[in-house]
Amino acid sequence: MSAMEVARDADLTGRVAVVTGGSSGLGLETVRALISSGASVHVPALDPVAARAALSGIDKVDVWPIDLADEASVKAFANTFLDRQGRIDILVLNAGIMAQPLFRDTRGHEGHFSINFLGHYQLTALLWPALLAARRSRVVVLSSRGHQISDVNFEDIDFVRRPYDKWLAYAQSKTANALFAVALDRRGQASGVRAFSVHPGMIVTPGIRHLAQAEFEAVGALELDGTPVIDPAADKKTPEQGAATAVWCATSPALNSLGGVYCENCDIASVETERPYGVRPYAIDPEKAERLWQIGAILTNLDIAIA
Repeated sequence: MSAMEVARDADLTGRVAVVTGGSSGLGLETVRALISSGASVHVPALDPVAARAALSGIDKVDVWPIDLADEASVKAFANTFLDRQGRIDILVLNAGIMAQPLFRDTRGHEGHFSINFLGHYQLTALLWPALLAARRSRVVVLSSRGHQISDVNFEDIDFVRRPYDKWLAYAQSKTANALFAVALDRRGQASGVRAFSVHPGMIVTPGIRHLAQAEFEAVGALELDGTPVIDPAADKKTPEQGAATAVWCATSPALNSLGGVYCENCDIASVETERPYGVRPYAIDPEKAERLWQIGAILTNLDIAIA
């Protein structure tokens, strides 16, 4: 199933969506699907010029500058956006990095944790008034099956005392994203703001083309000619197929009374401890979610009270 096929069942006329990383890969397909159902979409992007070029020809989309690793940039976007737009019906936290060499943001935090989790935490907290104003809104956080590689190491999130490993850093950030949805949903449920985390599938997008050929070969992600392997039954999907679950979480009436759940294949994932699918218990653990939330609150000086 594709994102467009999911969106056909939704009427988003008059709805306002924000999709980070919405100018390429999964984000671009999410934007296209939401707009096809009537939403107007705002895309905060690290490179607005490139984003506008990628989104050219698509109506009802606005591009804004943002650097999720820069606290001042996130604040500037949120303040300017709120001055212009009073509500957000759908917030898709799609932007992210994967298996990058070690780098740190200006505050000294490890890059995956900074961009994939902390920047999105700050953004969501700042945009909270607009999510509340919609009365019934949804936040969709992109996690990954990669979360199965690692829980959050609360004793050394920033790889200060342990050797850096790009896959552990990525996995930890994706577990953090799933936990973020759990804690956020707890804070928003009484006010009509529900949150979900998503595994989109194994998708070869421009954002991971920096990986070595051997890394792709290890998981059978590429054909001999270098094109991506497409086999949805084996979790290897096109961007259009991969974006379907995010759009489903953003629009499906089946989730009207639910939240804080991890989803895959347009369904709520099973909880698994060993099998190579579903969600690990630690990634949806309420106590871990609250511990992570408090870290986000301390590091950003932003918090959302539980209603």
